[in-house]
Amino acid sequence: MTVSVLAAGLCSSVQDLGRVGYGAIGVGRAGALDPDALSLANSLVGNPPGAAGLEITLAGPRLKFETDVAFALCGAPFDTRLDGRSLEAWRSHRALAGSVLEFSHARTGTRAWLAMAGGIDLPCVLGSRSTDLNARLGPLPRTLNAGDRLPVGAPSDRLPRDAPRWSLDPRPWFGTADASPLRLLPGRDLSRLEQQSLEVLCRQPFRISATSDRVALRLDGGPLRFRHSLECVSEPLVEGVVQLPPDGRPIILLGEHPVSGGYPCIGIIAAADHARLAQARPGAAVRFTLISATEARRLLEERRRARSELMAHVRRRLEHT
Repeated sequence: MTVSVLAAGLCSSVQDLGRVGYGAIGVGRAGALDPDALSLANSLVGNPPGAAGLEITLAGPRLKFETDVAFALCGAPFDTRLDGRSLEAWRSHRALAGSVLEFSHARTGTRAWLAMAGGIDLPCVLGSRSTDLNARLGPLPRTLNAGDRLPVGAPSDRLPRDAPRWSLDPRPWFGTADASPLRLLPGRDLSRLEQQSLEVLCRQPFRISATSDRVALRLDGGPLRFRHSLECVSEPLVEGVVQLPPDGRPIILLGEHPVSGGYPCIGIIAAADHARLAQARPGAAVRFTLISATEARRLLEERRRARSELMAHVRRRLEHT
């Protein structure tokens, strides 16, 4: 079972939930920038949450299915057509052998995730099929090119013969970075900002720079300044860290961030808002609001619980469809 790439789109790559446990040797997680969206798309086609799919950015690819396949798309709303017929996202669909799936541009947001029953069946590299574009790591260590052929595994026996007519409500799972303030935990160096810079951080918008990528969102605005110059030693980094380089323009680290770095840390985006970071569109305005670690933990636990309950519900409905 294979899928042929007729046109690559702007930045389409193979992603699963990433490679975990290799930070000590300098290898980052990579993986889908919104793991929830990929996991939900996988659930709609009977896959395990970590099955590999395609991450599609701003302008999508054109794909030809060489065999019959079920697929689902979650994330940003794209203009999507199967053999010329418009498709609804956040539900599963059936494609016959020879069908062509075509993506235009994202209407809002930035990224969507395409799951196919059986998952993209490339060999694992360090426990993952994900493409780390910055490190050029993975079984397909680059974005898609026209002419690529992607193998697809065997679908689950639980998948019904006909595509279900129901869909998921995207509202709890899809949001853009400019919809409401991003929730920010104070970082180690936040208190060292000048008072005026602290007020700017919490009250004025920043713009997503066109130089942003899967490594980081680079923000235009400020600039922010410290009361005194800082010299920091390199330290471990995690997704969502907000760094302040010497030019005073903040950087928000995403899934392909380096595993260590030495810029001052002024905050960490609450993990419950990471999906919104994945949808940050160049030119969009973002704001920050400070919250406590206790509140950030509560928000994340609520999101995880809701995702687990929804995926269990999807699994039951597929089994009884």
